Amino acid sequence: MIEFRGVTKQFPDGTKAVDDFDLVIPSHKTTVFVGSSGCGKTTLLRMINRMVDPSAGTIEIDGEDVSSGSPVELRRRIGYVMQNSGLLPHFTVAENIATVPVLQGVPRRQARTRALELMETVGLDPQMADRYPAQLSGGQQQRVGVARGLAADPNILLMDEPFGAVDPIVRAELQQELIRLQRELDKTVVFVTHDIDEAFLLGDQVVILAKGAQKLQVGTPSEIVESPAGDFVSAFIGADKGKRALHLRRAGGRTVVVDAEGRTQGALVDEPAP
Repeated sequence: MIEFRGVTKQFPDGTKAVDDFDLVIPSHKTTVFVGSSGCGKTTLLRMINRMVDPSAGTIEIDGEDVSSGSPVELRRRIGYVMQNSGLLPHFTVAENIATVPVLQGVPRRQARTRALELMETVGLDPQMADRYPAQLSGGQQQRVGVARGLAADPNILLMDEPFGAVDPIVRAELQQELIRLQRELDKTVVFVTHDIDEAFLLGDQVVILAKGAQKLQVGTPSEIVESPAGDFVSAFIGADKGKRALHLRRAGGRTVVVDAEGRTQGALVDEPAP
């Protein structure tokens, strides 16, 4: 479990990115921070592994203050996946994935074996192990980034808009891959995005943020869609328009579900026969 207690972050230029933030992130679930650019979601994420230190307040993992130990050791125990994969260009795929285990003292041969296993886990052909990042597509690079984040078998995986730089088709594939991985690996995932549809697809817990990391609403996707906390949240999630403004109509002898644009989204499957 990760817990934020009264966390504030003010940068030297006076910008207060996070202001008195409290939140419990449950274990073995995916929590998504979602909001517009500049709302503090990435700052929150980076404070978990101390890439950014808070100005006030504490962050605890399983009751232990993250500031009590070495930040380097902390980061080696937490997986981290960033938007543009962040791969080392002069390392092969296998070497990139094995980076943290090698730093932790795992023999290189053993670390490579683990890298090959993880390539299969994230849907990459192990025959690509000796290629370099420049020889991969954007989607393949992101899969390598996810594999690298999992290489040390961390309990916590931080993901900072990891699918934002790929095209929509690849993004959808990577989202489904993450859902599959989480089902199999049962990690505590903290995911940052500005895309509410992505947040609702991936999140067990969704945290909608405004400037200064102000919590506008925290809940499951169903709770937020069914009971948005105010006009801003309602507008942000598109509750009154598009594919979330659904209604029923009769068509072809059946009751179908139609969105605000008049497009059929499905049909009632348990409707009694006439």
